[in-house]
Amino acid sequence: MGEHAAVAAIDDPVTVERIAADLRDLGVDAGDTLLVHTSLSELGWVAGGPQAVVDALQRIVTADGTVVMPTHSTQYSDPSVWTNPPVPDDWIPQIRESMPAFRPAVTPSRGMGAVAECFRDYPETVRSSHPLYSFAAWGADAEAIVADHSFENAMGEESPLARVYDRDGSVLLLGTDHASNTSLHLAEYRADIDAERVTETAPVLQDGERTMVEWTDIDHESGDFLVAGSTFEGEHPESVETGEVGAGAATLVDQPALVDFAAEWLSEHR
Repeated sequence: MGEHAAVAAIDDPVTVERIAADLRDLGVDAGDTLLVHTSLSELGWVAGGPQAVVDALQRIVTADGTVVMPTHSTQYSDPSVWTNPPVPDDWIPQIRESMPAFRPAVTPSRGMGAVAECFRDYPETVRSSHPLYSFAAWGADAEAIVADHSFENAMGEESPLARVYDRDGSVLLLGTDHASNTSLHLAEYRADIDAERVTETAPVLQDGERTMVEWTDIDHESGDFLVAGSTFEGEHPESVETGEVGAGAATLVDQPALVDFAAEWLSEHR
């Protein structure tokens, strides 16, 4: 919703205190490991915008827990396959040659939303080193969750998603749905499916020098994520809490239960 609609959607401004209270009512608690996906525009008019959401999450989870968000930078993907928008063929070599090296501390995310981009730059937030599919984390286990993020199979077993799984973490969907739930990508790797593999390249810093690196990965597909997630919610209501945060729908999901279910579901339905 636009800003006019956001104002009209609520009786009072959505504040840090209100977001924190709504998160607590949903079941978010101190010490949790929480992987968050957000659409700020769905929460109504938020006083302080994305900063208020990050402050509320940190207030509830506390430094004893860990907040994690995807900070993907898909502007580093192969420009020859870009469609939104496509670029002229004669631009492609220039883009590849001139793209600055990915640097976790400064490279912006793309398409992850205002909250994730704000969170990325917060004090004591750390970010993994994958040039396309990085995650940022803050809190007790932040360093361990983002460390050693493998370039190959970027959302598989050597990724922050798997580290959240290992800690019995939860997924929080704020104003969004399973179509953008990155944990379902972890299920893709664990599913018995014949996924096509692709080769990716991107510039990174190695020993202070811009270096092109190459790796292989599965061809990620999220077109069936909404159905998979909705089916999980219907069959496992004990693993899901729903409510509202501000004016937006909010869903809190047991991440390991979701991933285990989705791996089997994808094996049967893809």
